[in-house]
Amino acid sequence: MSQQSIFGRIGQMAKANINSMLDAAEDPEKMLDQMIRDYRNNISEAEEAVAQTLGNLRLMEDDLTEAREAAQEWGSKAAAASAKGDELRAEGKNTDADKFDRLAKVALGRQIDFEQEVGGMEPTIAQQTEMVDKLKAGLDGMKGKLDELQNKRDELVARSKMAEAQTQVHDALKSIDITDPTSEVSRFEDKIQREEARARGQAELAASSLDAQFESLDDLADDAEVEARLAALKAGGS
Repeated sequence: MSQQSIFGRIGQMAKANINSMLDAAEDPEKMLDQMIRDYRNNISEAEEAVAQTLGNLRLMEDDLTEAREAAQEWGSKAAAASAKGDELRAEGKNTDADKFDRLAKVALGRQIDFEQEVGGMEPTIAQQTEMVDKLKAGLDGMKGKLDELQNKRDELVARSKMAEAQTQVHDALKSIDITDPTSEVSRFEDKIQREEARARGQAELAASSLDAQFESLDDLADDAEVEARLAALKAGGS
């Protein structure tokens, strides 16, 4: 997979609007589970691509360092050969001096080659460095989006379980309303109250009957007193 395609996918997934996708989903929990799997797979691929790109960049940087060192080395060799040529020419050894001057030119040619190589690699390395930075930033964005997805899923599952529990409680309350045990208690209480009232009524009735009996006894006592006095009157008159 090319850097551009990886970078494009990272950017697209990192910018995804999770909330709007959840609103449009028939089964948000399943959609989130699938998205989490996709994100993990894409993050794994992106990490591999970034690692490979970063490795290639480090190799180019090593080559650049070697080319710069080689350019400096050949420059030093050119300077040394030129100095030796000047020294020999001063001594009148023109043939040997020409030989070292030719060596200096060869060294300068190699120096130029390496300098051109450095000049060609520097823009490429700068471009690759920028690409790696973007890939790493996109990868961090995907990881952040994955955390958001996982948090959304956990929140959704928790809300679903809470809603299910509330539904169960509501159903239980509805079933309790249908056969409310307090209504049975109320009926039993009413029955007891009626029995208590009847007992009080019986007690009052019994009390009134007893009072009547005592009143009858009082009447009998009065009659006996009258009879006794009448008998005494008769006995005194005779």
